[in-house]
Amino acid sequence: MRVLLIGSGGREHALAVGLSADPSVDYLAAAPGNPGIAQLAELHDVKATDPSAVAALAVELSADLVVIGPEAPLVAGVADAVRAKGIACFGPSAAAARLEGSKAFANEVMAAAGVPTARSFDCSSVAEAKAALEELGSPYVVKNDGLAAGKGVVVTDDLDEALIHAEACGKVVIEEFLPGPEVSLFVVTDGAAVAPLMPAQDFKRLLDGDEGPNTGGMGAYAPLDWAPADLTERVLRETVEPTLAEMRKRGTPFAGLLYVGLALTPDGPKVIEFNARFGDPETQVVLALLETPLAGLLHAAATGTLAEHAPLTWKPGSAVTVVVASHNYPGVPRTGDVIEGAERPGVIHAGTARDADGALVSAGGRVLSVTASGSDLAGAREAAYALVDGIRLDGAQYRTDIGLKAVRGEITL
Repeated sequence: MRVLLIGSGGREHALAVGLSADPSVDYLAAAPGNPGIAQLAELHDVKATDPSAVAALAVELSADLVVIGPEAPLVAGVADAVRAKGIACFGPSAAAARLEGSKAFANEVMAAAGVPTARSFDCSSVAEAKAALEELGSPYVVKNDGLAAGKGVVVTDDLDEALIHAEACGKVVIEEFLPGPEVSLFVVTDGAAVAPLMPAQDFKRLLDGDEGPNTGGMGAYAPLDWAPADLTERVLRETVEPTLAEMRKRGTPFAGLLYVGLALTPDGPKVIEFNARFGDPETQVVLALLETPLAGLLHAAATGTLAEHAPLTWKPGSAVTVVVASHNYPGVPRTGDVIEGAERPGVIHAGTARDADGALVSAGGRVLSVTASGSDLAGAREAAYALVDGIRLDGAQYRTDIGLKAVRGEITL
């Protein structure tokens, strides 16, 4: 199988690792890729959000499958352009990707489908936002309605901070705060059949103890031994299948990766958000544990044959990923710092580049996702942080508590 992977971040490097390990893949290309992906795939300098350019590259390479990693190309209609050339594509149409592209649209779909989620208000002015915030009360949850690279959400007890974020975004969704541990569930689907992956937990705050500003994600681990045994089955029944049915009813079936962000509230799992693609950094740990060949699974979803695919199999043990971020992230990150120790197995490149002399340098906010497995979560943590200790990046930031509460048995439902 000839596969073209679209994207350049840590999620895409993790996908490249999984795709290249599939015996059915005899050629892997990526556009635009990154230095880590370059060790596994042939890179092409094509803009990921240009539908016609990506489709033309897929034709040129005689691709059997195109896998779209990030959300922006999906919302831009890249999957539609690829499929119009008769090439199988893993990723939803632009119309279906609105589940991530618009929080208001996602809430509309969930309401129609009867999906358990938070009360919410769509607001286009500060006055509307203020009224909604006062109605729902603290903690205040303010979400940018559009794409924001995982950083468009503010959760705060400070009304002024909430209003400042609402004003900066313009159109926002104000939501009721959902208490309880947060969980990410990825579901591979062809629009009808579903193949749920292993639930994972990520860490959005910059600092240990869930302190500091919100980020795109500072680490993750899987599996979740503390989660209810029927969690996946219940989320499929109450959330995923009704959502997919509603999307089919609207004439915009969702085929690809449905990311379900959940809060495990005292009343059961409720949706915090939908994404239309693999989450980052949860992808790093989930794919590290997936035994089933990845390309075959994604191809089945892309060709409408997922119901015929064999049940998924998993490796034993646990996996942990620790994000190493650049100085000043999640503000404007400092880039161009030399990175040492990053070209080892388990070190996933997210925001890296080569300088004029060929040295590996930082090129974004989240620079690396350092990923390791172990026989249990404690062992996986130890292995991941041992890898982190070998990284040299001036001004690097990373959390030291990824998965620590789970190891200590401190997560309660």
